[in-house]
Amino acid sequence: MTSLFSQDGRGLDRFPGLQIGWQRWMVCGLLLLAAIINYIDRQVIGILKPVLVDVFSWPDERIYASIVFSFQLAYAIGLLFAGWFMDKVGVRRGFALSVSLWSLAAAAHGLAGLVGDGWRVPFLNLDSKTGFAVVTLSGAAVGLAIARFALGLGEAGAFPASIKTVAEWFPKKERALATGIFNSGTNVGALLSPLIVPWIAGRWGWQWAFIMTGALGFFWVVAWWILYREPGDHPRLRPSELAYIRSDPLDAGPKTPWRRLLPHRQTWAFALGKFMTDPVWWLYLFWVPDFLNKNYQVGITVSELGPPLITIYLIADLGSIGGGWLSSHFLRKGWGPNRARKTAMLICALCVVPVVFAASGVGQWTAVLIISLAAAAHQGWSANLFTLVSDMFPRRAVGSIVGIGGMAGAVGGMFITLLVGSILQATGSYLLIFLIAGFAYLAALGVIHLLAPRLEPAKLGS
Repeated sequence: MTSLFSQDGRGLDRFPGLQIGWQRWMVCGLLLLAAIINYIDRQVIGILKPVLVDVFSWPDERIYASIVFSFQLAYAIGLLFAGWFMDKVGVRRGFALSVSLWSLAAAAHGLAGLVGDGWRVPFLNLDSKTGFAVVTLSGAAVGLAIARFALGLGEAGAFPASIKTVAEWFPKKERALATGIFNSGTNVGALLSPLIVPWIAGRWGWQWAFIMTGALGFFWVVAWWILYREPGDHPRLRPSELAYIRSDPLDAGPKTPWRRLLPHRQTWAFALGKFMTDPVWWLYLFWVPDFLNKNYQVGITVSELGPPLITIYLIADLGSIGGGWLSSHFLRKGWGPNRARKTAMLICALCVVPVVFAASGVGQWTAVLIISLAAAAHQGWSANLFTLVSDMFPRRAVGSIVGIGGMAGAVGGMFITLLVGSILQATGSYLLIFLIAGFAYLAALGVIHLLAPRLEPAKLGS
């Protein structure tokens, strides 16, 4: 082992990809861990929804939808500033602050039961008959909505920081793969949640499921602060690897303010792609446990809920890495970025279409496998969509563009949350919901191609 990873690189010829150094992949590993923790904290409430509905006797589907909406509202607001903040203070400090905030908020969900029934907050929601309706949250629902709002503000920094880190640590030809690897952590987190959360809740109560999972982020913050530096300041980065990281032409000019980013059609290509497809991922994350419970009487235990959710997110994990690898594979074959990225995205979009049949009365495991394929395709799509940013914009603008697109995705998620709550309250069926999800990606790819037909770089000036 010592010869394999010796300081002078002897033995690395067995692993050609490591000959120039491996610190960039260590950094990618830290991003992977952050994504895992992010999605564990994010998914706890989806798994515990039937428990919370029973404990607090919520009579209306739109109460849960309003709590989820509060997260997505804060997420959208946070993304207005998260990319700018990461560009301004750097990812070392910015990411540490982001994870600290969301971890504190995640743990605070466990205290929601302490909020008295005298606390009441009206939420504007959708209604299938009148168009809009006011749903009033009280007691624990108010506490969960407040904690959820704080969680959204903190988690808004995760993807702008991660994408900016990839842009700083990887040349363009490796960015889709690196993005796919760290983005696969969202599936690992979603996969671990049905193993961890029901077990904690069954042993110590639903409150401790939030508190114990929320504490994980603080361990990551310590590791990040000790291990992370920018490439030029990293003490363990070999000169050969630094030269490889900087092998692309250097960006010129100062940081670009938002007012100069918004007019570019490349910005809108990414933002509308996120707006149209991110809501589908929110659907899987926050509503699939409820879908399984309603349609197949799957209970909230490790033995019942665990296998279906683990299957969905394990397959989705393969899609995240595979989608990033696919466009990188096309690039290695000599394809241009435009053809490589969009071909990979088209393949992913087509793989989502069968999800329209998930709620059509098929068997439980047929539905699980259909949703698994769609979730995997979403993650492959997402890895390539994120990579479009570094294809079309210089490094100095990456954080801000990802923030703009993430905000657009969160706004789309807000709409889908209200829509799902309203449809379920009116019909009790997921048929229309999955029909919308099935064709969202093909429509989004059409919009992206219309706005950025050649993925030409945005001319930001100096």
